[in-house]
Amino acid sequence: MNKLLHLPNAAEVEQAKVSSRTLSKYADADRVQLSIKGSNGQADDLVLPGHVLQILLDVLAEMSKGNAISLVPHHQEISTQEAANLLNVSRPFLVGLLEKGAIPFRKVGAHRRVLLTDLMSYKDQTQQQRSKALDELAALSQDEDMGY
Repeated sequence: MNKLLHLPNAAEVEQAKVSSRTLSKYADADRVQLSIKGSNGQADDLVLPGHVLQILLDVLAEMSKGNAISLVPHHQEISTQEAANLLNVSRPFLVGLLEKGAIPFRKVGAHRRVLLTDLMSYKDQTQQQRSKALDELAALSQDEDMGY
């Protein structure tokens, strides 16, 4: 995965909180115009599409919680270990999923590579299945309780 991982320090956490509150007023805008000035004295005006502002707000929200940030392109291919880490499963379990066809992959030499988009689709799909199963169990439980 992309190695641009940064764990914010205390000052950056506070800056992220302030910036997030300020920018959140513009979250529904189709586009925003920003004036920026760097600590080096350079200044510019720029226009950002609304969806880019939303990504920036998401980054700031995570930073304000002290969380590490990593930006990964959707077309990014990841290793089986990275994929296993994202699903919070063991690498052998993930390899089993790949070999069963649950998640598409390709081989590069002896190594398997998984598209991040395919992995996230699988993750979303399994989460939806879990949610549906829990809803069905809750409904069943209510039906049973009503019979008494």
